Amino acid sequence: MSSALVGAVAFVVMRRWSGAGVAVVVVAAAVWTQAPLYVGRSGDEDGRAVIVMQANLLFDGADPRALVDQVRARNVVLLTVNELTPAAVEDLGRAGLDELLPHRYLSPGRTASGTGIWSSYPLSETVEYDGFVLNQLSATASIPDAGPVTVYAFHPVPPVFGTQVWADELSRLREILERSPSSRPAIVGGDFNATYDHAQYRAMLSGRFNDAVEQAGAGHLVTYPTDKRWPPLVGIDHILVAAGRAVAVETVDLIGADHRALVAQIRLDRGRQ
Repeated sequence: MSSALVGAVAFVVMRRWSGAGVAVVVVAAAVWTQAPLYVGRSGDEDGRAVIVMQANLLFDGADPRALVDQVRARNVVLLTVNELTPAAVEDLGRAGLDELLPHRYLSPGRTASGTGIWSSYPLSETVEYDGFVLNQLSATASIPDAGPVTVYAFHPVPPVFGTQVWADELSRLREILERSPSSRPAIVGGDFNATYDHAQYRAMLSGRFNDAVEQAGAGHLVTYPTDKRWPPLVGIDHILVAAGRAVAVETVDLIGADHRALVAQIRLDRGRQ
């Protein structure tokens, strides 16, 4: 957006009105799509409070003790992870994650395919969805004062494998969310390999699900990449909420990972059964 704004000014100075008009249209479109990220939404301030973290572990590259320290310090009660290997499961257990979050549903895999859910609350109704390149999971957490809460851990394939496959997986994940029980809250954590700018991602927000960053008015939070000489450029990790509202969202550095983690404070609607 800033580049388009600079371009508009330059075209005006040079009196190239057609170029200036195009640049203004680009700026307006950017404002239209990005403005919701900076305007928080009101909601039930008395809802059941939970803290959720989403983390991409870069296979077993992320420092397990650093992740566990963040979970402990921030009182995280639900954790979704991507790129979870069997070695990472063991390392996180030795670092104390299973003591903090004793309930888990995991589908570890080689390199990027593994996905997992850790929870302070009992998990049931576990599902692994077929037909995806990487592992996609869901489980039901029994959270006091909120009833059953559906928890999803998603990781659609990145577009480097082909934009058609990427778009198809995002579309099928949206269909999964559309089938989510409407009688209960739901939380989604994942590396979506898509930013808020992508229409395929925003389509997931057209129903009962909302983006936590947008709900909290947290702005443009970037999460990737963190393993380069330059700072992170894009926000491809997201937390989605249904029947609840995020009141604060922030990114957290993870030693050894190539993503920042995302942490959201969420208030779930009470008493839904």
